[in-house]
Amino acid sequence: MSDFRQSIDIDCRPEDVWAYVSDLSHLPEWQESAVASEPLDAAPVGVGSRVRVTRHFGRRNIPMTMQFTEYEPPRAWSLEGIDGPVRTHVHGEITPLDQGRRSRVTVEVGFDGRGIGKVLVPLVVRPQVRKELPRNEMHLKDRLEHAPA
Repeated sequence: MSDFRQSIDIDCRPEDVWAYVSDLSHLPEWQESAVASEPLDAAPVGVGSRVRVTRHFGRRNIPMTMQFTEYEPPRAWSLEGIDGPVRTHVHGEITPLDQGRRSRVTVEVGFDGRGIGKVLVPLVVRPQVRKELPRNEMHLKDRLEHAPA
């Protein structure tokens, strides 16, 4: 179940969008709360691969481990949080437009709170994501459409 769903059209081929979003080292470039991202497993990335993402929520930087549960280049990916009080569920899809010259990127995000996370999700996490998700997609669009050749 997702709490938020946001789509944006990008003037970029699906393969190029995939190359950028699937390289999680780019997260801090286009996601406002992402402070850092590091792979926890050797390449290549695929279902089961893990990544530690550090996000800024409220006044704190919080590391969380995410695991790929879907990885279908250049079309779809899903990540599930596997530790911490707030478990994030992310699903992304890239849909070709105009015979593959453009792309629609759709991101769905949901949360499960555990322990103190049951309080944090409605008070801190959801309000921040509600504001941030549309801006993140605009950052993604800007990065991809105005990338140096």
